[in-house]
Amino acid sequence: MVTEKIIQVLAEQYDMDPDTLSADSSFEDMSFDSLDVAEMVMTLEDEYKVSIEMSAEIKTIGAMAQHIEDKMAQ
Repeated sequence: MVTEKIIQVLAEQYDMDPDTLSADSSFEDMSFDSLDVAEMVMTLEDEYKVSIEMSAEIKTIGAMAQHIEDKMAQ
């Protein structure tokens, strides 16, 4: 569910085809810079009412989804 929402956000904010995105899609492969990541994080924080700390381990949509799910479980 979270993965699908992240894909939806990326598709809408960055005019991307959601069919080309998956849990394994990396932000680096999408050519995201730090501003792109910050905008995405703010949108997801508003959506899920959690604080997202970006770290080196969060490189893919799936890793971001897992981080959000872990935060929601706390």
